[in-house]
Amino acid sequence: QVQLVESGGGLALTGDSLRLTCKASTSGYTMGWFRQAPGKEREFLAAIAWEVHRTAYRDSVQGRFTVSRDDAKNSAFLQMNSLQLDDTAVYYCAAPRSRSALPTRAGEYAFWGQGTQVTVSS
Repeated sequence: QVQLVESGGGLALTGDSLRLTCKASTSGYTMGWFRQAPGKEREFLAAIAWEVHRTAYRDSVQGRFTVSRDDAKNSAFLQMNSLQLDDTAVYYCAAPRSRSALPTRAGEYAFWGQGTQVTVSS
């Protein structure tokens, strides 16, 4: 069982940057980032494997969002640059049950944080 807590969300203007943090209760898991806007399905954004730090990104955010982690602190980060109005959503971090996986689908993740709201306005 892994407990995950996100932080760093808030209000931003278009073009701003935000850095989200996900703190895990234990080490050794891939950390994934997702978001869900009102009326839309939860979508994968990025994931980073433990120790080797292999990454995966959603095509539409690659180059604008960067995932990283600090294994010593059991933390993962999502740096979001050039924020746009349609980045407004609740952002979640998640961990899969398989420690070695780097999944990109929500159904492959077993543990979820409570989410942090990101609101972008013009």
